[in-house]
Amino acid sequence: MTTVLPELLSPAGTWDALKAAVANGADAVYFGVDALNARMRAANFQRQELPELMQWLHRRGVKGFLTVNVLVFPAELDEAADLVLAAAEAGVDALIVQDIGLARLARELAPNLAIHGSTQMSITSAAGVAQAAELGCQRVVLARELALKDFQRLQAQLQQRAIAMPLEVFVHGALCVAYSGQCLTSEALGQRSANRGECAQACRLPYELIVDGEEKPLGDQRYLLSPQDLAAWELIPELAELGIASLKIEGRLKEATYVAAVTETYRRSLDQLLPGPGNDNPGQGYREQGQPDQTRRNLELSFSRGLSTGWLGGVNHRSLVHGLWSKKRGPNIGQFLSIDGKGWWLVSTPTALKPGDGLVFEGRSPSALEAPPELGGRVMAVEQRAAGCLAIKLGPGEIDGRSLPKGAPCWLTSDPALEGIWKRMASRETPERKQALHLRVSGARGEPLVLRLIRAGSFEAPPTEPWQWQSATPLQPATGQSLNQARLEAQLGRLGGTPWELGPLDVQLKGELFLPVAQLNQLRRLLVDHLASWVDLASCPPTGTELALGGTAAKAALPQILRSLKPQEPLTSSRSQQEGQEGTEVVVVVRSLDQLKALRDQPVHRVIAELEQPHELKEAIAIGRGVWPGGIWLAGARITRPDERWTLEPLIRAQADGYLVRNADQLELLTPFAPCVGDFSLNVANPLTAAWFLNHWGLERITASYDLALDQLLELVAGCPGGSVEVTVHQHMPLFHMEHCLFCAFLSDGHDHTDCGRPCETHTVLLRDRSGSEHPLRADLGCRNTLFNGKAQTAAEALPQLLRAGVRALRLELLDESADQTVHRVQQYGSAIRGEISGRQLWQQEQLDSRLGVTRGSLKSRR
Repeated sequence: MTTVLPELLSPAGTWDALKAAVANGADAVYFGVDALNARMRAANFQRQELPELMQWLHRRGVKGFLTVNVLVFPAELDEAADLVLAAAEAGVDALIVQDIGLARLARELAPNLAIHGSTQMSITSAAGVAQAAELGCQRVVLARELALKDFQRLQAQLQQRAIAMPLEVFVHGALCVAYSGQCLTSEALGQRSANRGECAQACRLPYELIVDGEEKPLGDQRYLLSPQDLAAWELIPELAELGIASLKIEGRLKEATYVAAVTETYRRSLDQLLPGPGNDNPGQGYREQGQPDQTRRNLELSFSRGLSTGWLGGVNHRSLVHGLWSKKRGPNIGQFLSIDGKGWWLVSTPTALKPGDGLVFEGRSPSALEAPPELGGRVMAVEQRAAGCLAIKLGPGEIDGRSLPKGAPCWLTSDPALEGIWKRMASRETPERKQALHLRVSGARGEPLVLRLIRAGSFEAPPTEPWQWQSATPLQPATGQSLNQARLEAQLGRLGGTPWELGPLDVQLKGELFLPVAQLNQLRRLLVDHLASWVDLASCPPTGTELALGGTAAKAALPQILRSLKPQEPLTSSRSQQEGQEGTEVVVVVRSLDQLKALRDQPVHRVIAELEQPHELKEAIAIGRGVWPGGIWLAGARITRPDERWTLEPLIRAQADGYLVRNADQLELLTPFAPCVGDFSLNVANPLTAAWFLNHWGLERITASYDLALDQLLELVAGCPGGSVEVTVHQHMPLFHMEHCLFCAFLSDGHDHTDCGRPCETHTVLLRDRSGSEHPLRADLGCRNTLFNGKAQTAAEALPQLLRAGVRALRLELLDESADQTVHRVQQYGSAIRGEISGRQLWQQEQLDSRLGVTRGSLKSRR
């Protein structure tokens, strides 16, 4: 069993939460400030608080990571640069970054500031880790969808590539049903972008399952996309053995008591892996020692929607999402029986209750898309009526429970005694941790004694003055006690009242020598005073964050840095306007062979086939070879896991004219074979990110992120070479892209693809939301599901501006259109591009949503 413990990384949305994390054993905390982070609904810190915050953490030996894990729009690059400089100057230990352009910018501005690749980067394979390493990342946060066996395989693959990249894994908290960084639901349906820190949690809403045109009865299951919360404390030994560097707790929106309770649980689990008194067999039997039932109960009370090990234990679609509720619940303790004539509530439960405990009972929902009614209150009195049956009085006040059916589930939602413990845990003070001074004393007879600072904490003193001091008088031969190791340590180690303690002391004295104690004390005071004025603990964090340039100089050099990171200069506006519609290329993505065949006689530039069945790929190429000027291309899956590299081989064998690439594995494997265009899933939101894919990977074009509004998109186009940005102007927006398979979970008795019977191949499935909209569900080759918006959207109104800006490649994405509908759709857009009909006429006639990407209405950003 390993004794090298992973780092424990806790969330901090407020000062109280930050202090609670540190007090209960966090090795590091992560937090956001008032801009550019994926939890904009959290209280967050102000950026001017960064120096104070980092000083507080470092004086307690704890690291602090700043989350900047959102897409950065072109007009925000200056602000992002300011934040990077502020983080570096404040001593932040690392930036957690989603945006590739921001990662590149941070490396230029502050090369010693560590960068961690966020889970928003959708890193699921060795290729993804390798790309992060090339960008300068010093750690990656892996996608939550990976399992223990994936970590083992991934570590072996990284070793083969000679990449030593620390891996970070989520172990506790809320699970997103969609891959982080690949979810467009929140803004498409609720105008709050998950890639911009404003997730509206559409996954927590009820849905109906429509199978082959009919509603499928699912009983009490209505929250079909809401996973249980992750709780992996029992898997700590396995994660440590696999060499996972950091264990991450989710929860920057949570209160300090939650942070305290969960951090303490994982700290205790980690510490039980270490050998020591009373722990002779570390890692074995710790589940029993830690009373797992009580641990689970406590974690459920702190906050849970039900607890599971998520994907870590492997795929089990039926257990990941129970579908019964989506809000906070405590432990389920029993069932409602009845109310007797004296107003006592009879509950079947093995759980001992006490006055003050909070209970909630759930009634029957009037419909599949309405939340079930709840009744609850505090236990005012309790009596044991029979084995497994309690009688309770609920209050305060009269609570009418006559509508509750027998068997209604009962949850314990509050335990005041336990909450009191958590409050005390959260409010504990954490003393400052003294940091070691590494010193050297040297000298010889007749010379002054020289005291030299080698290291203060993690601060490496430069080998020049002013980091050494000399005694006022020379060293003399000793007639009594000489300056030996013990005497020097005793005098120089008198550092009480300072944040320092004496560490290694190198003694390099020639002969038996003497110096008055007063002069040793004076040297010590000079050292301490100098440290106080020059080296603050906030400015010497464990990783070191020296700027390549001073803050002012770096800011002045920013325009040049930005230019160096962008692609080549774009076309001039006059040339762009001259091109207009003449150079326009219509690109069509088809999802069936019938759609492909229907386009053989249509004036499109290129057709991209995205097909679920690999055996159809060669047929698609045969149908389209030589038909369109831009060729017949293929698109693969959006995600590639560590064991799925083989899924790209059919794409290569089909010998397409080119590929639409969606992840790092496809970039590695497909770009050497044929021209490639990067899809929207690469999340290109600014020219710095575009340059990475255009220059580093040699892509022909990139597809603009769907998070961009029109003005932001035009800024992206202006910062890129002419014709290098492709814009999707028609599509059914892909809302959720998820490892979770609803076909398996609700249309089979299996748990994964090995025993589900492949209902995805025989059934048409829609999800109906509360508004009555029905959204198509599709499964890809890897059994991942994509939920598409039921209503197609168009950016036809923006066509004149796009064409004037020099956008030449306009993409139409089909979903389930027939052959006739396919032809009609292409002809419509041809007319709009030629100016024969207006964009408004197009969307009104076809009853489409007028949107560019996931924005609404005016097609303007909402900054």
